[in-house]
Amino acid sequence: MTYTAPRRPQFFYTTAPLPCPYVAGRTERKVVTEITGPDAENLHDRLSRAGFRRSHNIAYAPVCPACNACVPIRIPVALFTPGRTLKRIMRRNAGVEGFEVPARATTEQYALFQRYQQARHGDGDMAGMSFYDYRAMIEDTPIETFLVEFREPDDSLIGVCLTDRLGDGLSAVYSFFAADRASRSLGSFAITWLIERGRLLDLPYVYLGYWVADSRKMAYKARFRPTEILAGGAWRLLEQPPGS
Repeated sequence: MTYTAPRRPQFFYTTAPLPCPYVAGRTERKVVTEITGPDAENLHDRLSRAGFRRSHNIAYAPVCPACNACVPIRIPVALFTPGRTLKRIMRRNAGVEGFEVPARATTEQYALFQRYQQARHGDGDMAGMSFYDYRAMIEDTPIETFLVEFREPDDSLIGVCLTDRLGDGLSAVYSFFAADRASRSLGSFAITWLIERGRLLDLPYVYLGYWVADSRKMAYKARFRPTEILAGGAWRLLEQPPGS
């Protein structure tokens, strides 16, 4: 008789209400679960397809009462075609090269991270992160994770994208860029890089986290076409507004 160890139950918890960072005047709540153990990769894959995101060894998803503004969004790599705006962004950054490196924090990255936070999110919690906090964000991962460092021809670091490798794609966990190059739209450029990387790896999707239709911070995510959103438990193409 072969003994089979009992399967460890997966526990989910709901966080306390906090001010919503995307919709003014609302509060947010999340359901969270720990990603650990030998089945961490498979668990993370399943949760990602169900609309969860990762932070450290925690997966989370919004469960806000009477609000469904945060919509999981992903790009089907094989169908992606850049529009005029994205083509301009790609030309504008033609000299920038992306390097896939291990998920290891460096002081060079942290200096760029600090400048980005002070310029874009000076009143946010992340603006006060120490190097050790930053290192934990980058290195505390139970799954296959890497960084993409974006560098100018003179080797100066102008962007970083923390990325998870999934069974069916790449997931952009967190990105930050040189704040003095806002006109370069480096965030959108990083996504086009991930799409091409996914194409080379024969991965069908690039996951972008959540999209909030009325949030200026999130508007760029709908710029990628076609785009899929998770609604009613199923992924479907996001309809584009007429003339967009």
